[in-house]
Amino acid sequence: MTHGANYGPKPWMQAHWDLRAATNFILGGTGTGLLIAAALAAPPAWRWPLAAGMALIAAGLGAVWLEIGRKLRAINVLFNARTSWMTREAYVAVVVFALGLAALALGRAPLAQGAALAALGFVYCQGRILFAAKGIPAWRTRGVVALIVASALAEGGGLFVAAAVWVLGAPPTPWLVAFALALVARAAAWTRYRGRLGAGAARLALEASGRILVYAGTTAPLALLALGLLLPALAPGADFLAGLAALAAGWRLKFVLVRRAAYNQGFSLPQLPVRGGH
Repeated sequence: MTHGANYGPKPWMQAHWDLRAATNFILGGTGTGLLIAAALAAPPAWRWPLAAGMALIAAGLGAVWLEIGRKLRAINVLFNARTSWMTREAYVAVVVFALGLAALALGRAPLAQGAALAALGFVYCQGRILFAAKGIPAWRTRGVVALIVASALAEGGGLFVAAAVWVLGAPPTPWLVAFALALVARAAAWTRYRGRLGAGAARLALEASGRILVYAGTTAPLALLALGLLLPALAPGADFLAGLAALAAGWRLKFVLVRRAAYNQGFSLPQLPVRGGH
């Protein structure tokens, strides 16, 4: 907000983080999930999700950089590692890219697995960035970090499964199982987070996207995966739709969390000054 008249006891929407900030959480999480897929995939199938995952993380960080008014000030993010989760996110991203690029150049799967572990640290930092914003109830609620991490795994898993239909002909069965587990974990994380959020403007803003996450982003994909197992002829189409549904539901929830549910808590004045009083 730019005008003091907009502040008051009622919650107001933060205006500092726009779509570009939300894009970092969206693409960074999905990219992390793809890097985890790369770590679990058998050679040589790990190369393309590794490259795509790093590209998504880089695009998300680039979107945040575009949000900065004076672009050269971005270097300041490197100087607060003791106190800033944004600084830690930046340093972990360097490790992700260093290990990932080395894995692609040398063809070494262990390096790709190291990049995946670093990516988990990256998305954990993203969750902690939100949790550190104590003035915004939707972000400071316990469980938001687990939700961000679990959603990253489900989003990246969904994108891997959908892309594997085209790249590999069919997703590997172990990854279908891992994807299903990621969907359940994300739904459980959402349920815990929602239960701790309490009533208010933030919860109202998140209700619709939460229902989409549960039904279109969890129940429907699980049903499609089961259909593919029962009817192998339908498996490619069912798996593809399951992956896209899980991805879209996660992206919507993150967008709403950052842009539509990010109300400040407002403030209260339990005692008002009275002219002539003591």
